[in-house]
Amino acid sequence: VHKEGTGLLLTLFTIFFVVDVALYHTVGRGWVFYTTTFVTTVLFLLVLNFFRSPFRRFPFDSEGLVIAPADGTIVAIEEVMEKVDRAGVDEHEYFHDRRLMISIFMSIVNVHANWFPVNGTVKHVSHQNGRFRAAYLPKSSTENERSAVVITTRNGVDVLARQIAGALARRIVTYAKVGDKCHVDEQMGFIKFGSRVDVYLPVGTEVLVEMDQKVTGNQTPIARLGK
Repeated sequence: VHKEGTGLLLTLFTIFFVVDVALYHTVGRGWVFYTTTFVTTVLFLLVLNFFRSPFRRFPFDSEGLVIAPADGTIVAIEEVMEKVDRAGVDEHEYFHDRRLMISIFMSIVNVHANWFPVNGTVKHVSHQNGRFRAAYLPKSSTENERSAVVITTRNGVDVLARQIAGALARRIVTYAKVGDKCHVDEQMGFIKFGSRVDVYLPVGTEVLVEMDQKVTGNQTPIARLGK
């Protein structure tokens, strides 16, 4: 169980247990008691499943590779222009040129821990408030609540990973801090409930995945950086 879910799970267990016991002592073993017990058990198991935290280690040499930072489905592989809007506000918080974006959509049944996509040093961390559109929509990358983490690899390549809240997500947790040394086996953060993670790479980076492909965080290489 991930540490981000411990408090919620204990609270839910206590509430559901009290409700079930109270029903047992007031209405007895009737259909109301059994129905309520079934519903509370299913709900608790669903939340427990969401906060699962599997132990993972990338099994090969990760240098030069970009590893999936999250479990989910590839929903975008495209070049995007990091632009400045008419008000002079940077819409993408960091880059100001064309980048290759690879996006992973996490459904509510996926593991929601996020890993660093590359090895290196954390160069930038920021958080932007925003909307809570469905995370699979293209505009969620720029309009939803999000956190951005930029990592500089040992070869001096800047890679940006953006955690994006979804329609159900209401909290993004980012562990990365500027100056930290990071590795693909370390968790970058956690997003509570349905969400998305975008990775921004230099144009021309070799892509190792395809649209609609299922990927596993900390296990699936999604790109290979040029030297």
